[in-house]
Amino acid sequence: MEGVRVPKQVDHRERRQTIARALWRVVEQQGWTRATMREIAREADASLGQVQHYFSSRTAMLVFAMEFASEQTSRRVTRSLDRLGSPPHPRDVLRATLMEMLPLHPDARATSRMSAAYTLEALHDPELHEQARLGLHDGRALTERLIRQAITDGHIPSDREPAIETNLLLALTGFTPLLDFDVIDPDAALTAIDYYLDRLFDCTSQHPKR
Repeated sequence: MEGVRVPKQVDHRERRQTIARALWRVVEQQGWTRATMREIAREADASLGQVQHYFSSRTAMLVFAMEFASEQTSRRVTRSLDRLGSPPHPRDVLRATLMEMLPLHPDARATSRMSAAYTLEALHDPELHEQARLGLHDGRALTERLIRQAITDGHIPSDREPAIETNLLLALTGFTPLLDFDVIDPDAALTAIDYYLDRLFDCTSQHPKR
């Protein structure tokens, strides 16, 4: 109708994501202890009231930010795999996933720092503790299923023990502090990842390094 101003539609999910990204930046640059609601509002170019409208507490914001970070990580892994063969080789799936779990580029570094903050908070919060435990349990189970399927399909030798190989594979994410503190460089981490995957798939002489 002429002369009638139509209210602008607010995308609440987008607003929450904007605040989550602001939290990522504050945690990455200043640490979790300095990630106050006021500081996050400043980083998000929003008022404190707007931030509190979407999140009742820092913990609620942290939980959403971690869920959003996981979604973004999955999308980056999917994009990486889309550039490979279809269906992608399970070795490529595991490698792409590991690369996104380590602080090897800006987005992954932000996610890694968020994950560290979330872990520390979850250790002292019973509700978060159970949520984090279930998330890690599900992620580990998914990895073991992939390894078991790769054994069934003949990509991994049948004498490999799936549970042990899953634990060893996930242990590679322990490179995070070594990378963050410049104890090793990214090339060293990737070399170790390729060494492990070549041994797992028994393809040292068959599968070229990426």
